[in-house]
Amino acid sequence: MLKKIAILLEMIKFKLTVFAMPFAFTGAFLAARGLPDLRVILWVILAMVGARTCAMGFNRIVDWRFDRANPRTANRAIPAGEVRMAEAWAMVFISAVLFFLACYQLNTLTLSLAPLALALTLIYSYTKRFTALCHLILGVALAFSPLGGWVAVSGSFTGFPLALSLGVLFWVAGFDTIYACLDADFDRQSGLHSLPSRLGRKNAFRLAVCFHILAFFFFTLTGLQSHLNYWYYIGLILTAGALFYQHLIVNPRDLSRIQASFFSMNGFISLTIFVATWLSLLTMEG
Repeated sequence: MLKKIAILLEMIKFKLTVFAMPFAFTGAFLAARGLPDLRVILWVILAMVGARTCAMGFNRIVDWRFDRANPRTANRAIPAGEVRMAEAWAMVFISAVLFFLACYQLNTLTLSLAPLALALTLIYSYTKRFTALCHLILGVALAFSPLGGWVAVSGSFTGFPLALSLGVLFWVAGFDTIYACLDADFDRQSGLHSLPSRLGRKNAFRLAVCFHILAFFFFTLTGLQSHLNYWYYIGLILTAGALFYQHLIVNPRDLSRIQASFFSMNGFISLTIFVATWLSLLTMEG
């Protein structure tokens, strides 16, 4: 049983929950102007875990035939036969129940938003079948993370710094465009859509740079809208460095270090913005 759970968690890259979770906390801490109630934090964590597990499990299910045909993904759990389809669907169902239960425990508005937020993450799994803008759609789905954190605390949209969600949208679109370069040739041959398969790797990288510049602009605007202090801007300098480093170590001709770019740097960015926000709020309270 433990081995099966480990395989399921690896199948959905559970450790990458770190990408979206800190932004949900950023929204929650901004709404509370400090540390939210611990009960709220607990349910936000469970909501995020439930939503991401459900979405990733669903993605692995609906894409398993493409994964089987793609040499890069052929060893994933479902095409490799390590996880049965019934087991994957059970995980998706249980995760969805956890997500809605957590939203119910928070407040009415959070529960009202839950179907739309989850639907966006599920619909994303089909978007590569018909649009090269799938990376932006994933960005929209993850942009609900800070909004969800804010609503979980405040129960209202009032005062939410929209720039934070826009920053997340373009940050995600940028790194997902870069990551999609790994499958550009396969996507083109299989009739799937992505910016690298449509524009070529070189132009896709250029567009990813534009997305990341926009992300940095909106993250900066978030600090201004939320009246954060120097700690936040120190975090932004580190974020800018991490964004630059991604484009420095990966290029259209050499994708060998894309794992470092995708996993390490993007986890660092989300954690840095959250910690910088928390330190800013903490020092302003003091």
